[in-house]
Amino acid sequence: MSVKYIPEPFRIKMVEPIKMLTREEREEKIKEAKYNMFSLKGEDVYIDLLTDSGTNAMSDIQWAGVMRGDEAYAGGRSYYNLVEAAQDIFGYEHIQPVHQGRAAEKVLFGLLLEEGKYGISNMFFDTTRAHVELAGARAIDCVVEEAKDPSLRAPFKGNMDVEKLEKLINEHGKEKIGVVVMTITNNSAGGQPVSMQNMKETAAICKKYGITLVIDAARYAENAYFIKLREEGYAEKSVKEITREMFSYADIFTMSAKKDTIVNMGGLLAIKEDAELFQLVKGRTISFEGFTTYGGLSGRDLEALAIGLYEGIDEDYLKYRHGQMEYLAARLDDAGIAYQSPVGGHGVFVDAKALLPNIPYNEYPGQALAIELYKEAGIRTCDIGSYMLGNDPDTGEQLQADFEFTRLAIPRRVYTQSHVDVMADALIAIKKRADEIKGYEITWEPPVLRHFQASLKPLVK
Repeated sequence: MSVKYIPEPFRIKMVEPIKMLTREEREEKIKEAKYNMFSLKGEDVYIDLLTDSGTNAMSDIQWAGVMRGDEAYAGGRSYYNLVEAAQDIFGYEHIQPVHQGRAAEKVLFGLLLEEGKYGISNMFFDTTRAHVELAGARAIDCVVEEAKDPSLRAPFKGNMDVEKLEKLINEHGKEKIGVVVMTITNNSAGGQPVSMQNMKETAAICKKYGITLVIDAARYAENAYFIKLREEGYAEKSVKEITREMFSYADIFTMSAKKDTIVNMGGLLAIKEDAELFQLVKGRTISFEGFTTYGGLSGRDLEALAIGLYEGIDEDYLKYRHGQMEYLAARLDDAGIAYQSPVGGHGVFVDAKALLPNIPYNEYPGQALAIELYKEAGIRTCDIGSYMLGNDPDTGEQLQADFEFTRLAIPRRVYTQSHVDVMADALIAIKKRADEIKGYEITWEPPVLRHFQASLKPLVK
């Protein structure tokens, strides 16, 4: 294997004991959870890769900030520290904290979308798509074709298909397009980055037609680091400089700060210039989240978030973070296990359709592989495929996703090389018995975001 593990740019000062259940115990636990990964108890999981959202390890400086947090209901010092940090990094005038990313979407999309309108994205993630639909609108994905071939190595597979974007605008009418969303990195496409050039081109189309451009900024730092590594003209620019330019092309950003800002709770909604829209945002924030200067967060959270904004763009950290993904991907390359390549920024998206070719999309190969990983090694992951995509909101028919991925989302500053080796070894073991693995059917599901709550059972053939 040609890829070496990047040494951690930190040392460990506190540990949390974990243990692995026996194979028999794990099989019973997943059955009790009705084969839904979200229904497992955390204490029954050995390596938790369900999400990289809020599962990160905060630094000693962040924990010191927790102690310094100002808990004033209105106008606390920690709020102003956060606003100052966000303005410095992103260059936006109006900054509104919220408790997490989906709260920002709830506050914003009700102002931009309504029945009869559309939102277009390079790819919507699950909660973003849900908030488009809850506002009465319909969500359209517009990712480049290269993203749909996991085996194809291309530097920016998260890009918007700008030709298709303009065609969709003309097809539906510019007055019907309530928002264009650029997701960086593109999570549903496998954590794939968006290039600066693609961002410029997308912004130019939105400006041409007078459409609001929003960045879904959950993994902004990882995307900026990919641009530094891969895009001509950016190798000598800092991640902060790249971030500032990227955000200059949009009008608004929403952020789950539970990812690249390396905190356990928090989010942002920011507007570059539109003071009138920001006033409406503040009103909805008060109704949904709490007063504007705390936005559903404690002062402790605000302080840790202000610090984490800078820690997330540290380039030594980002080199290690990216290297962790590269190491796991290299082990899978050696074993002939396909994934969305090149590897993404926050995890490895294993191509479950390729690993389990006997399981059709409507029997959920991504979920089947996730269940096998738990049985094999106590690893909790999640499906990014047809199971997560759900049903057509108009017809109720099962949608077929472009991908059938099982996502290994790796929390920041949490797991070591030995843990990553356990992940690779488990996938290699599963590959050896892939033809024995069966699909699943849903026995109960809610109408929206079903993968969080649905019940399943294994199919017997």
